[in-house]
Amino acid sequence: MLYDESTNSVRRQYAMQIFHINTRNTSLILAALPSGLLSCLHYGARLRLRQEYSALLEKKDVCYGDMVAYSREDAALGLDDVCLAFSTPGRGDFREPMAEILLPDGSSTTDFTFVSHELLSGKPPLAGLPSSYCDGGNCETHRFTLEDSAARLRIRLFYTAFYESDVIACHAEYENLGAEPVSLVRAMSAQLDLPDAAFDFITFTGAWANERQRQDKPLSTGVYVNDSKQGASSSRANPFVMLKRRGADEHQGECYAFNLVYSGNHAEIVEATHFGKTRLLLGINPFAFRWLLAPGKTFTAPEAVMAFSAEGLGGVSRCMHRFVRHNIVRGIWKERERPVLINSWEGTGMDFDERKLLSIAKVGAELGAELFVMDDGWFGTRDDDTQALGDWTVNPKKLPHGLDGLQKRLRALGLDFGIWVEPEMVNENSALFRAHPDWVVRQPGRPPCLGRNQLVLDLCRKEVREYLVDAMTRVFSAAEVSYVKWDNNRNFSDAYSPVLPPERQGEFFHRYMLGLYEVLSELTARFPNILFESCASGGNRFDLGMLCYMPQTWTSDNTDPMCRLTIQNGTSYGYPLSTIGAHVSASPHQSTLRQTPVETRFNVASFGLLGYEMDLTELTPFDRKCIAAQVAYYKAHRRLFQFGTFYRVRTPEHDNRPVWLVVSEDRREAIACLFQFRAEPAHTQDILRLTGLDDALLYEIEGRAQYLSLRAFGSLVKHALPVKLNGEGVPMAMLATRYRFPMPEEQYLAGGDMLQKSGLRLRQQFGGTGYNDRLRILGDNGSRMYYLHAVEEGADS
Repeated sequence: MLYDESTNSVRRQYAMQIFHINTRNTSLILAALPSGLLSCLHYGARLRLRQEYSALLEKKDVCYGDMVAYSREDAALGLDDVCLAFSTPGRGDFREPMAEILLPDGSSTTDFTFVSHELLSGKPPLAGLPSSYCDGGNCETHRFTLEDSAARLRIRLFYTAFYESDVIACHAEYENLGAEPVSLVRAMSAQLDLPDAAFDFITFTGAWANERQRQDKPLSTGVYVNDSKQGASSSRANPFVMLKRRGADEHQGECYAFNLVYSGNHAEIVEATHFGKTRLLLGINPFAFRWLLAPGKTFTAPEAVMAFSAEGLGGVSRCMHRFVRHNIVRGIWKERERPVLINSWEGTGMDFDERKLLSIAKVGAELGAELFVMDDGWFGTRDDDTQALGDWTVNPKKLPHGLDGLQKRLRALGLDFGIWVEPEMVNENSALFRAHPDWVVRQPGRPPCLGRNQLVLDLCRKEVREYLVDAMTRVFSAAEVSYVKWDNNRNFSDAYSPVLPPERQGEFFHRYMLGLYEVLSELTARFPNILFESCASGGNRFDLGMLCYMPQTWTSDNTDPMCRLTIQNGTSYGYPLSTIGAHVSASPHQSTLRQTPVETRFNVASFGLLGYEMDLTELTPFDRKCIAAQVAYYKAHRRLFQFGTFYRVRTPEHDNRPVWLVVSEDRREAIACLFQFRAEPAHTQDILRLTGLDDALLYEIEGRAQYLSLRAFGSLVKHALPVKLNGEGVPMAMLATRYRFPMPEEQYLAGGDMLQKSGLRLRQQFGGTGYNDRLRILGDNGSRMYYLHAVEEGADS
């Protein structure tokens, strides 16, 4: 049967079947071999459809040395050196397996061979799990069925190609056809075997307040694991990973990207073999996992996604960005511009009342903000983090007019109302815990560990899930709530649920996630107009699973802009700007005590979803003027900032002067920002070389109107002012709070080809000698933003 490009249907060739799955720029080619194995022949750049595929088949004439021959009929076939689409232990494949199944007799040898292939219209949802969806329904899904007839087990592998995004989504279903239960001790979602190992494995690891720091590991023979064991996708190891071919970089070369649509324990395992092959596995972490699969039952593994680009790390990132925006995020906020918000947390902590909140909100409204978010501390006796978590009733001393009264007063100021909740957690000192001490996650016979003075509610229990839905429904219905920040501030310990029998305790972590997804599905369906933002001690649960319910995520509790450069840069490899919550906070910063200019704080936060998180009533006149101008600028270019095409022109991991760029879809406008970690005397000229523009267009480039504090000049002011002032004196301090020193105006004109192939030579930067009104002044932690717009088309020649 010939391949039909319009339907991606099956082609038969000789004694095997070839399956050629295409996106616009990529091809995944699988083969059902004569042995019955399902093999991966190619995943990478798009290949033409042909009658002949023998060039891609591995040529095996002998088994080397101690290799195990897979079958008596073909003594040359050893599984340890074959690129497979699915693998289990026991038949000669000694690499990390995709699945390990403990059979009723205690053995774990299984052998799955190809049975059938079906082409499904659209994309079936995953039972109880978040997953991607076809935007407009114009996609097809390939379903492969493999069986082990001796063990009475069936595996179904699903592959859905998202044509425009160049992303393929895949997952696995494990079905017990036998009469006795079996135990899944490893049930991964996807496997990709590649025929060579000339790659760097890129992960995004970190910790609280230091999330998603890029780590590059050149592959050599061995196993590499990126995983979370803490019950969340975690700040320690995000499930998004990449493979970069050696020699590739941000802008060119072959790169792969992978992610998991899941929010719990996960593992991404890469093995480079002695035979020069690479295997990558994604799925639920086998750690503390064992699923008892009863006769006739099916286990569905979470969805994995993968992408390929020959345009470097940036190219494959943009594939993922398109996919997340169009095929993960859903609901009315999918394409809607997000509001500029004020969050109370860093400004007040839990020490506030209605009067204080309204005083901050009033200033925020005057500065142009659109949404006020009341963070932790509004409920029960919540004056510190040791009490009242779980008691979702208003504290009348803090909010005498209730949520509705506060919301109406905010509305009178022109602001929408947002609220913070942490439904999955509870304090021991709370009415909820006193009423239901059995609802928390704890192991019998020992006191549970505390994290941030709180315990985790057991979402394996139906009554707990029902309570959370009812409690949050009451909160969200008590006022006109426009935004909800859903927090989760501790990791798991003492994992155990009394509703699970001993043989099913290995299901706890996954059943907790299924319970959470059930709660989120119900609440987002009840409140479709609310803008939900996921948070978990900052970025401890920044993943595609949460983004299926909440279109944006709080990126990190660390809002220091110089830290945020690497945090947001690392996040951007897998997630678009429209998902990245980013706030301007006070200086010196609460986490680092670092002093940074208010303009740099905005310039970093604008590449994301802008908010302000400080006590706005304490702003100087200087800061008020700057922030009002910032908010107006962001609103004027909001669609570009939030939904434009993002380029990491130069990255903060490798450059003292990183450059970020966002470009409109028609490439007629763009915004670039040059940041500077450290100033250097006698610095040579900065060259702004961009990408993603139209070579044929002529662009006008204008520096955003930014201002410097006079304090930045220190004792130099005495040489510049007609009146001699002490740079550290009181008169100077008073002047600095009111007077804005303007950065020099910058205007340039350049063709798109010049900007991309040579670069714009910016004005000279102050370097320690001399000053005039044309010199650019950045200093340590400085930055300058530039707006580009096309003014005419350049000559064709």
